[in-house]
Amino acid sequence: MASNSHSRADGNPVSALNTDNLITDNLITDNIDVWTSAIQKRNSQGRGSNSKVELVGIKKLRELILELAVRGKLVPQEPNDEPASVLLEKIAAEKAQLVADKKIKKQKALPEITDQEKQFEVPEGWEWCYLQDVSTYIQRGKGPKYDENGQVKVISQKCIQWSGFNLEPARRISDESLDKYQEERFLQPRDLLWNSTGTGTAGRINLLDHVENKTLVADSHVTVIRTIYIDAAFIKNFITAPGVQYRIEPGNENSLVSGTTNQVELNTSAVMSLEIPIPPLAEQHRIVAKVDELMALCDQLEQQTEQSLTAHQTLVEVLLATLTDSTSAGDFQSNWQCISEHFDALFTTEHSIEQLKQTILQLAVMGKLVPQNPSDEPASKLLEKIAEEKAQLIKDKKIKKQKPLPEITDEEKPFELPNGWEWCNLEDTALNSEAGWSPKCLPTPRETNRWGVLKVSAVTWGIYNPNENKELPSGLEPRPQYEVQSGDFLISRANTAELVAKAVIVPIDSPKKLMMSDKIIRFVLSPKVEGAFITLVNNSLISRAYYSEVAGGTSSSMKNVSREQIRRLVIALPPLAEQHRIVAKVDELMALCDQLKTRLCDAQTTQHHLADAVVENALD
Repeated sequence: MASNSHSRADGNPVSALNTDNLITDNLITDNIDVWTSAIQKRNSQGRGSNSKVELVGIKKLRELILELAVRGKLVPQEPNDEPASVLLEKIAAEKAQLVADKKIKKQKALPEITDQEKQFEVPEGWEWCYLQDVSTYIQRGKGPKYDENGQVKVISQKCIQWSGFNLEPARRISDESLDKYQEERFLQPRDLLWNSTGTGTAGRINLLDHVENKTLVADSHVTVIRTIYIDAAFIKNFITAPGVQYRIEPGNENSLVSGTTNQVELNTSAVMSLEIPIPPLAEQHRIVAKVDELMALCDQLEQQTEQSLTAHQTLVEVLLATLTDSTSAGDFQSNWQCISEHFDALFTTEHSIEQLKQTILQLAVMGKLVPQNPSDEPASKLLEKIAEEKAQLIKDKKIKKQKPLPEITDEEKPFELPNGWEWCNLEDTALNSEAGWSPKCLPTPRETNRWGVLKVSAVTWGIYNPNENKELPSGLEPRPQYEVQSGDFLISRANTAELVAKAVIVPIDSPKKLMMSDKIIRFVLSPKVEGAFITLVNNSLISRAYYSEVAGGTSSSMKNVSREQIRRLVIALPPLAEQHRIVAKVDELMALCDQLKTRLCDAQTTQHHLADAVVENALD
């Protein structure tokens, strides 16, 4: 790997490139924005950092470097290099002598490689051959008898990562079993170790640079490849390149593996018969050195890009915090003006847009999103009217009297209220609350006009989804008292830690004959409050923190909250007129966030297409 001496004092790794080298240098410098700006959420771990963001552009650049390398387009050919045909003759002669001396076993002859089997045209002086042609040993390791007091360690698939070898997971074998290991099974310097079992694991390969004599062996899920008269690092680069890695898929028409998508197997015969291009030995060394140099530059680009993303994220967090920390309306307006003038520069990632959305919700429920109007009827009057309404319903025996909740303490009040606002519990805004029931239903959604029971997924993402239901069997009588009505405030009381207690308002003209399950709590809100505002409060970070604290459950993933805990949710309630203004403002700003996200997705798609186009043009 190239050292930091390749970087210039200005800290830009790209400026360290020697532009006298081939097309690759220009591919990096001319397309630096493509390589560093094309990003997406990481789906799986790979070479590089453990960041949640995958730097797709730099990943494609790494793949391009490897493809150019193994196709002979990375470094110039030298006419004075001894051609690969002569090298292969020397290897064949040496292997024949080793077989005659009984130092290696004679390998089964393979048919001549056809033109159709050659993946691409190679430069003059190169040759196609099988991997076994340049190897003295290709064999799976053995299933070991473990003994943690043994002297020899076992390389397993966990030890072989794209970033290098990790011997921490390596276990030891019993000293008594060493007699069953032939001499060739002990790993040697420059051995290639190729993971050969399991989806997502098979295909990883690495080169063992240094190993002390008889200290390491491989287990049965790792294939050992021992080359002769060949730069093993070049073979590693070829196997690491996309041309081979794409074949570690059972659905590939030229797949190297057998089995199913859930469990693939890279058989030894497929490894031995892998067609590989062989350059002259001197060119192999030049290619390996150039790949190491460029991969080091990619590492630096990756590090600088991640540092830039981290700095950007921190900047967004700090600026958004100035909004929630504003102490006056004037202070807030000044801070908001500063941020709004730089929207295009600040909110350029999915994470930053989600942060903006959360901040908008936080400002909304704290009374900082819209100005207060002194002429609005205060929330204290509103709560009095709701209490009178409930008292009359109890008197008329239309609802049952609920057990009174304890007084809200100062510790439960997370911020200072604006004028006209009041602290209350969710219970104080509702006329009634109840859970549904969970009969044994049919496994499929109900047919039209049949009765059904809502699943908890009907209220999962803050959007009511009535299609998430199961049909009530014909032998069971429906319970119309549990039928969901327009305007109902529904909360899932049992769900994942992220989704438990998420709430929705049932919209007007929703499908009829749908009942709540016992995992859904219904609050019938007073018409004197804006249901959409109560939903904002329930789904805000302050409320999520409350639910996270009180939620129970038998596992770390699945959680549940009780109706009593939901009743006790503390709410900062504004005057009704202000509730309407807040909801309207939130809708306006959320639409802006959605526009930002759409533009971001379009830009990312364009960046990915550009990266693909650059790669395709370079290979063509």
